[in-house]
Amino acid sequence: MPLRLQDLAVPILGAPMAGGPTTPALAAAVSNAGGLGFVAAGYLSADKFADAIAGARALTTAPIGVNLFVPGPSAATSEALERYRELLAPLAEHYGAQIPAPRADDDAWQAKLDVVADTAPEVASFTFGCPSAEVLGRLRDRGVTTAVTVTSVDEAGVAAAAGADVLVAQGPEAGGHRGTFDPIALPGEDPLDALLAAIVAAQDLPVIAAGGLASAADVRRVLDAGAAAAQAGTAFLLSDEAGTNAAYRSALTDDNFTKTVVTRAFSGRYARGLVNDFTRRFDAVAPLGYPEVNQMTGPLRRAAVAAGDPHGTNLWAGTSWRRTSGGSAADIVAALARDSG
Repeated sequence: MPLRLQDLAVPILGAPMAGGPTTPALAAAVSNAGGLGFVAAGYLSADKFADAIAGARALTTAPIGVNLFVPGPSAATSEALERYRELLAPLAEHYGAQIPAPRADDDAWQAKLDVVADTAPEVASFTFGCPSAEVLGRLRDRGVTTAVTVTSVDEAGVAAAAGADVLVAQGPEAGGHRGTFDPIALPGEDPLDALLAAIVAAQDLPVIAAGGLASAADVRRVLDAGAAAAQAGTAFLLSDEAGTNAAYRSALTDDNFTKTVVTRAFSGRYARGLVNDFTRRFDAVAPLGYPEVNQMTGPLRRAAVAAGDPHGTNLWAGTSWRRTSGGSAADIVAALARDSG
């Protein structure tokens, strides 16, 4: 029987944070605490994705979720990418890194869908677009509950029409990539509360609220507004089980980092993170072109992390990052879920 959100012991989901923060251990810990942990497929090969699912399964008998990026056409021109390469060159030299030639890449979409069909996690969520009705139907036939991240009422309608079981209403307060379907559209600025209310009113589907949720009061607020569950990501960045690198962890508690920005500088898609030297230098000149920009900046970001330099890498964080604390994922889930019954 497909998982229903009301079957969870606590209505807390751990957001799928691709690129390191979400580990199999974190996904399992959230699920073991009564919520639903997610394995993030983004940037992994299909084989590594399958290994991550197996790793989480080895640590929990509770339900788990997975998240995939929906591929779409890149918005960048070769000329714009070359101009950005030239602008990045001095920083690459500083770090001793090479900027690779960008290439078309669908993040192993079909192979990862096969992994999901084969392993049948309880939930599969999708970001950057809505899969076809055929894809959602295939997974539903395997007993997988499907969820689509949406940032507007219109996107929610597309997802519902395609047969999604659940909607994830992602407000602009969320850290990391915005799930906006159109890669060149400015993400919506309606706060989560307004977005949630509009989607709940428009669609007769369970809605998960995401974006800036860092306390039990935040969770209680969205549940009272009609959300079936709350999804938190930034709240887990400093958890014991998270794979957040040392430079990233340090920045999250460093008083020199004072605000977040929605930037395209790192990946060519809009994403919210802490303002640092990289965003100040490149945000205004970076082209919209995912995944090519992400490929080009990847070696620079990895070199900055290796050097312990938080100013050369992405520091994804939601607007609530100042309220993030360390400890076990179980304790964080318990704190978020307090009084949510």
